[in-house]
Amino acid sequence: MRIGFNLPQFGSHSHRPEGIARFAREAEKLGADSLWVGDRLLAPVHPEINYPGEDGIPDEFRAGLDPFATLTIAAAVTSRPLLGTSVLIAPWYAPALLARSLTTVDRFSGGRLIAGLGAGWMPEEFQSVGVPYGERGARLDECLDALEAYWTTNPVAHKGRFTATPASYVDVKPVRRRIPIYLPSFTPAGIKRAARRADGIIPAAFPGHFDPAVYTGMLAQVRAGTAQAGRRPEDVDFILRINTKAGDSVDSIADVLLRSRDAAIDHAFVDLTFRDRARDVEHAIDLAGRILDRVR
Repeated sequence: MRIGFNLPQFGSHSHRPEGIARFAREAEKLGADSLWVGDRLLAPVHPEINYPGEDGIPDEFRAGLDPFATLTIAAAVTSRPLLGTSVLIAPWYAPALLARSLTTVDRFSGGRLIAGLGAGWMPEEFQSVGVPYGERGARLDECLDALEAYWTTNPVAHKGRFTATPASYVDVKPVRRRIPIYLPSFTPAGIKRAARRADGIIPAAFPGHFDPAVYTGMLAQVRAGTAQAGRRPEDVDFILRINTKAGDSVDSIADVLLRSRDAAIDHAFVDLTFRDRARDVEHAIDLAGRILDRVR
């Protein structure tokens, strides 16, 4: 089973960015198989939508480092772990710029990048980047079309509802021809989109509230929809994100990993920095090591 961890990108960690390189190096030495980043812009004082399970927005979202720069640092100091985004809010970005940023990280890392892309959920963030909140699903779909064009054709030409690229040469491509794309797929619409478009899904799990059957059932739903898109069920993979909170023990986190492995989920990563579960980078490294010791 592959086991990874989020990089120290949010909350108090963002004020000590030197910790990114240290955590990435030490996590690789410990045997971590993947390193991940998220994508947050701000924490509104009066949010229109609360974070799921919270009365408001977690304090950690008040400070966050750029995901592309964070991954580039990790790419520079490691050689083996996969590098992933969980998830980039695709509608915020012009597809041409997103394709370039993702391709750059993929080239720097030697082809280790996994692109987790989502539609987003916080209206205030969309307002801050000038993108209508109601267009997020359509923009995600168009972004997927544009990325496919940028990565697999040359000259590149794409015409969509929101952006268009006239026939143009873009010679820098991902190492593996295209970067694997994973989608969160929490909703019926998301499951259908993943069946048509994704290389895999990234659902979230929580220690103390984990039923492997829910997640294997979700994957089964996605795979059942692949035939309509002319794809094979095995074309869609699964990576489990484990969100931790203050009070979650190492044993409870390891239990999710062990039960996932028993359910044939072969890749999961643990978000140790969310809600400052890891107080500083040394604590995060220690937690990662203890979790891996419990599971391996």
